[in-house]
Amino acid sequence: MILRDPNILEIIGDGIQSSAILQCESPLVLGVTVAAAALGGRYAMRAWEAFKARPSVPRTRRFYEGGFQNAMTRREAALILGVREHAAMEKIKEAHRRVMVANHPDSGGSHYLASKVNEAKDVLIKGRGKGTGTTASAF
Repeated sequence: MILRDPNILEIIGDGIQSSAILQCESPLVLGVTVAAAALGGRYAMRAWEAFKARPSVPRTRRFYEGGFQNAMTRREAALILGVREHAAMEKIKEAHRRVMVANHPDSGGSHYLASKVNEAKDVLIKGRGKGTGTTASAF
């Protein structure tokens, strides 16, 4: 019958051989896929644990953390108070009050830091009066 035809047997035989190869390869592919997924999951879990264990660092600093220079500059004064060098008088006073509340000697703060905060306010306020004409001119 049809199975006696050599061409058909050859086609059926090739199909059987390729099917057997696929059956042997599919467990190998499946095993490699499962192993890759397991390693990826392990890496993800370790990365998540490392992410949770890192210290929490605030994105913005509230106060100046650096050391002080011998003569205070406008830049350093602005960093101490947390304002811009050319900030408005109200902003300077508000920032001075906020920093002094946190560092006042009567509430456990340092006398040295309080003097530096006051000096920063003085430098910024005196620097604003330079161009206003309040100083006497030398003729």
